[in-house]
Amino acid sequence: MAAARRLEAALEALDQAIASHTERRGELSDQQAEFFALQEDRSRLACALDAANTRIETLQDNQIEAARRVERARAAVRAILAASSGDS
Repeated sequence: MAAARRLEAALEALDQAIASHTERRGELSDQQAEFFALQEDRSRLACALDAANTRIETLQDNQIEAARRVERARAAVRAILAASSGDS
């Protein structure tokens, strides 16, 4: 009778250990899925950041070129005004 109770207790402990192990595996699986999702988000955000930085560089280059053209236009207008003032 005592052996049967010990066997029953051991089986109960084994069931609890299996349930605990299964629960921990499920948690680990959830954590791994979350980790992979975060890695994908990080990769997507890194690509978006690279694209944004490229766009910023292009806009800065365009701004510099526009400023050069405006300065050339100002110089041309000043030269025309100076020439027309000298003709008067």
